[in-house]
Amino acid sequence: MHGLGELEAAVMDVVWSVDGPVKVRDVLDELDTGKELAYTTVMTVMENLRRKDWLDRERDGRAFAYVPRLTRAEASARALRDVLDASGDPEAALIHFAHSVSEQESELLRKALPRKSRKR
Repeated sequence: MHGLGELEAAVMDVVWSVDGPVKVRDVLDELDTGKELAYTTVMTVMENLRRKDWLDRERDGRAFAYVPRLTRAEASARALRDVLDASGDPEAALIHFAHSVSEQESELLRKALPRKSRKR
């Protein structure tokens, strides 16, 4: 995910896959990074994500439970917006993107964009 490190993105994948609040232990148990990770490492990453406004937390007994501030789709849209803003030429970037989409994606875009009425 744009703007996240590899471990941060892996943690967000786990958080997004869970329906409802998730504790550090739950994320640690689900993470599949190919590396043995310490509980404190995952806790630090989740706190960093909270400070970066990717996660919210609430007290759950002696621990915290975390929830995403954005859905995966909202985060993807934010990343696309950041890319367009940084492109220097958003029109050219959009045109190149439009030529790269599949027929199905093109149809989704057509349905999602509101039709603007023409004033005469």
